[in-house]
Amino acid sequence: MNWIKNFVRPKIRSILGTDKRETPENMWVKDPDSGQMVFYKDLEANQYVMPPSGYHMRMPPDVRLTTMFDDGAYEKIALPQAPADPLKFRDERKYADRLKEARAKNAADDCIQAGLGELGGLAVTIAVQDFAFMGGSLGMAAGEAIVTAMRKAAEKKTPFIFFISSGGARMQEGVLSLMQMPRTTVAVQELRAARLPYVVVLTHPTTGGVTASYAMLGDVHVAEPGALIGFAGQRVIEQTIREKLPEGFQRAEYLEAHGMVDMVVHRHQMRDTLGRLVRLLGRAPSREVPSTALVPAG
Repeated sequence: MNWIKNFVRPKIRSILGTDKRETPENMWVKDPDSGQMVFYKDLEANQYVMPPSGYHMRMPPDVRLTTMFDDGAYEKIALPQAPADPLKFRDERKYADRLKEARAKNAADDCIQAGLGELGGLAVTIAVQDFAFMGGSLGMAAGEAIVTAMRKAAEKKTPFIFFISSGGARMQEGVLSLMQMPRTTVAVQELRAARLPYVVVLTHPTTGGVTASYAMLGDVHVAEPGALIGFAGQRVIEQTIREKLPEGFQRAEYLEAHGMVDMVVHRHQMRDTLGRLVRLLGRAPSREVPSTALVPAG
């Protein structure tokens, strides 16, 4: 036991009344590309893009929604509850315990958050899939949330924008997880039947069954720079076909060059780009979207 860390420091904090203050354990974040250390406040101010290299870090879903909507104002869409542990699954730990831990850590019921607001004066519905919540895995709760958000867009007759990040299906829910693939596909078809734009933004990483369903059914597929996008992993593919894959295979830029992704857009230009896209697809009058773009350092 570390006596100073586990006893002395908490005692001092309780005396000074600072024990509830939310301070990150590490105030510096290492750039995965350049290796430089960046102060976390600077990273937040730069929309979680590393100033030295432009590397796109994962962005919290609430920050993503606030950044996208006009003045950061939106109505949070209430998402339905789903059975927490339908199969009573257990591996090294109980699934119920893993779920409880993820909910406490992320202050969310599951990996999907959604909101209704305006982007450049045009009403839109935006959903975000959070990789921090059990790898953004697709389970019953996530599937129900996606269907609910898409149907809300159909009800309000708004374009639907989906920021996706996931490792695939949630193995702890077995076939019930796999069934979310056709369910969400049907919801996409409902958007299409209502003639509403569906814009997908692929963020790092987007893989597995998510890529095999709603992630690749958009009217336009946008990707963030460097995002890993694919179904099976590169090593699995190489072992299967017994060939060395090209450099950058399954990265956003490679997929754009080969027609799987329509465009790769820097996060600083994302809001402006999406605003133009939904207006174009929805045949709405053009309007300048106030940009939140920042000038990258260096």
